[in-house]
Amino acid sequence: MIGHLAHAAGAPCPTFVLDAARLPREDTALLSHLAEARRYLTSAGGAHVLKIALVEPSAHPMFDLDYRFVQALTGGPDRFDVRGSCGHSALAAVVAAARSGMLPRLVPGTRVRVRVRNTGDSVVCEVDRVERDEVGFTVTFVQPRPVPFAELLPTGGPTTVLEDGGERVEVSMVASANTYAFVDARSLGVTGEAALFAAGADLLRRLESLRAAAAELLGWPPGGAFPKIAAVLPGEAGGIAVRALTVPGWHPTLALTGAVCLSTAARIPGTVPWRIARETDAGDGRLDITTPGGEVAVTAVVSRSADTDGGGALLWSSVARKHVTFQGSFALAPLSHLQFEEVAQCLALSEAV
Repeated sequence: MIGHLAHAAGAPCPTFVLDAARLPREDTALLSHLAEARRYLTSAGGAHVLKIALVEPSAHPMFDLDYRFVQALTGGPDRFDVRGSCGHSALAAVVAAARSGMLPRLVPGTRVRVRVRNTGDSVVCEVDRVERDEVGFTVTFVQPRPVPFAELLPTGGPTTVLEDGGERVEVSMVASANTYAFVDARSLGVTGEAALFAAGADLLRRLESLRAAAAELLGWPPGGAFPKIAAVLPGEAGGIAVRALTVPGWHPTLALTGAVCLSTAARIPGTVPWRIARETDAGDGRLDITTPGGEVAVTAVVSRSADTDGGGALLWSSVARKHVTFQGSFALAPLSHLQFEEVAQCLALSEAV
């Protein structure tokens, strides 16, 4: 079987892309194969690669590509979380799928419609530019129907109080592209953007503890990767400053799905991001997000202006200026029995030479 590596700028690591049609459909057998792949990748120096994308041409007439995300966890090669998605990995999968012949060659203006099997999201990846090993995209998460704000709040309201170490902390749980818990960093003793970006192990542990509490509230394993969590506060130059966790620590920027979820949350009255956005007059239209690794602009389009009555519905969210670097392909020895017969013959010939 052939594996591909592609790295989306801003992601904490490259994505390992595999052909889903060559792998078992049932989770137990699938994850067993992926554990073998991780062991092989680790032996080749790829222990840091913790994102896996499974892709294949979509049988659905509205989509070009089916994509399933698998988050590899630390603590052993057989530890995974399949509950959520990753926008950066979806872009990496599009680039790898085109390189492998699964999709037509990417050219500016191409739109690849991706069905996210983990979450049911519809993602349109529009190619802005193509260079030798790099592709630039504008990414849009499109809703098949207007989604009322109430359906985006998994706990039933714009805020929820979590119990953490004897303290009560207010968070907003929002489910858009991924499920996130957003907490005002000032409630954790962090006073501004510079302090947020410079914070170390103490804040990291506090957010990890809150994330585990949020997972338990949703009935999810507290040791997994989902829901995600991010601390937010007013940005020094406007907009919202954010610092988020990933596996296994601080995210260098913010997940693409995190940017989408944060922009959505900022349009839902009463949430923590909504309140912060109004402190900086950044509540409607484009939301400027500042992260430790740079800035990103996201637009969440709703059916009507969000106001204090809590009405409104999400239509789509769009993120521009994302780019992916293709890093190469290689034969995955432990899964060689799963590759196409023609590929096996070509590999045998190349080895003979």
